[in-house]
Amino acid sequence: MAELGAMPPDPGPAAWDAILPARAPYPTLVGEQHADYLVVGAGFAGLAAARRLHQLQPEARTIILEGRGVAEGPAGRNSGFMIDLPHDLSSDDYAGESLDNDRRQTALNRAAIRFAAQAAQDYAMPAEAFVASGKINAAATDKGRQHNLDYARHLAGLDETYELLDAADMKALTGIAYYQSGLWTPGTAMLQPAQFIRGFAAGLQQQRGVDLYEYSPVTACTQRQGYWQVQTPQGLVQAKTVILAVNGLIQQFGYFARRLLHVFTYASMTRALTVDECQRLGGEAQWAFTPADPLGTTVRRISGVGGNRIIIRSRSSYDPTMAVPEGRLDSVARTHRRGFEARFPMLKQVEMAYCWGGRLCLSLNGVSALGQVAEGVYAACCQNGLGTAKGTVAGIIAAEQAMGVAKSASLLPDYQPEAPPKKLMPEPLMWLGANGYMRWKELRAGREF
Repeated sequence: MAELGAMPPDPGPAAWDAILPARAPYPTLVGEQHADYLVVGAGFAGLAAARRLHQLQPEARTIILEGRGVAEGPAGRNSGFMIDLPHDLSSDDYAGESLDNDRRQTALNRAAIRFAAQAAQDYAMPAEAFVASGKINAAATDKGRQHNLDYARHLAGLDETYELLDAADMKALTGIAYYQSGLWTPGTAMLQPAQFIRGFAAGLQQQRGVDLYEYSPVTACTQRQGYWQVQTPQGLVQAKTVILAVNGLIQQFGYFARRLLHVFTYASMTRALTVDECQRLGGEAQWAFTPADPLGTTVRRISGVGGNRIIIRSRSSYDPTMAVPEGRLDSVARTHRRGFEARFPMLKQVEMAYCWGGRLCLSLNGVSALGQVAEGVYAACCQNGLGTAKGTVAGIIAAEQAMGVAKSASLLPDYQPEAPPKKLMPEPLMWLGANGYMRWKELRAGREF
């Protein structure tokens, strides 16, 4: 590792963070600091890694560097689904190809959810930050209903609990007649992602020996005499062990070149609904839908400190530069507007207050970029679109590997090392293939999109 390039911009505002009250800032790293462990990245993986490090070695000094403001980056931009069950985004119905692999991944996800739930309790997070509510795969078409039925059969093979909902159930929940059916599963936790990340960071900062610095991007990283010297614009950290919890940005550190897909997903959030608009809509004040077709539209209704709002997430793009072209958000916003008005015709007068994009990282073979990548350097990256649960898993594993924890003592005994991410095709073939495939899947989704 040597000098790093500038952090790519995040498109649009961090809406989940913007609707929360202002918080006290964390310091920016200035001057030289020494630590036993350095964690780069304060998202789900990085915070989980820091918490696990502190659990295992509470007397150690751990420093966390965040290049943006806490909860302003990708972790605070996702849709907040911490999903326990198999959720393969490349399939039509989320099911994996192997019951054994799906059982193992479910066990890992559930361990991550328990870890997050305990953090929410230990750090006295607001109730809205972490809600063990389950989720619904919503179907707007017969094809979507069939996807759910196929997925239900897969869940039955896993001996998992689920409930099928009809059109009347869906209307009672949402107040709208758009959805024909749904598949409810109980194990997902729903997050207000920025509130959760804020609470996690604040809780860690209260732990003795843990210090977090925001707006402190890494600019260079070199090894000298068995220690890593990690520079930021105004400071330097010297540490023997480094955990990189930076998702796709790990390539800027010199690892996993041409093996990671850099994808943006996009969302819009309404302004706060008025009392009259809530009454006109009807239904319950909080619900969360993933689409029966994985490339369809995710919809959430929230009710909390930021008011009653609706979130629409759809569209995705492969952008290997980790930046989106000018005008992309305008196009996305128009798509979201159409999807919103199709679902909520009684709320056509309600404006979208925010539209944004968030970076995620995929590999062609659906594996993480996880484990030791150099002497004293561990990766906790590439969550394949499931950053809340898989990011937490990656952070825990990286921390335990860095400390040499035996499998018998691990919080995640079901974890098995994976093959490395596969190499990508050369550009522009990769760009054409990835974006063409996503457009085709979106078109096939029909009313699910």
